[in-house]
Amino acid sequence: MKLEKIPQQATIAAERLLLRPLRRSDEGLLSLYAGDERVARNTRSIPHPLPPGASEAFVNKALSADRLKDVWVMDGSGAGLGELLGVISLQHLDEGRSKVSYWVAPAFWNTGFATEALHALLEANPHQAQTVFAEMFQSNATAAKVLTNCGFTYIGDAEAYSVAQERTVPTWTYLKKLS
Repeated sequence: MKLEKIPQQATIAAERLLLRPLRRSDEGLLSLYAGDERVARNTRSIPHPLPPGASEAFVNKALSADRLKDVWVMDGSGAGLGELLGVISLQHLDEGRSKVSYWVAPAFWNTGFATEALHALLEANPHQAQTVFAEMFQSNATAAKVLTNCGFTYIGDAEAYSVAQERTVPTWTYLKKLS
């Protein structure tokens, strides 16, 4: 199956945040936050320790014209907060289906930023998806609560490999129908 490339990425406004495309100047804060073991252990793909050049490679991939995933920075600078509070991405799976993932820097945990970012992303629906999927490690109940707060429905258990944990870990899978 050949997927079409994603068109120009939109900027999405939320109440306290602006979801904006990554830029090269984000590499330093990405390295700082993604390099935190607490963040890495809750993702599939972020290694710990974060190797040199990993943030640069991530930004390059996100800015690529032939990417299959849009990546936004949760930028709170308009509300007097930091320029990078976390990251949220939307991966095109196939016609009408996308997968969302996100992380928030530990300094901003339990502030509602993930819920706010996810609500804004779903409302904008930049991929015009009919169904959005998400998965969370079962050890991260807070991230799962964000999904249920945004109207996602639990659909089952699975497993995924975590690079930082160097093992397969149990996950919860969720979906939300948008149309």
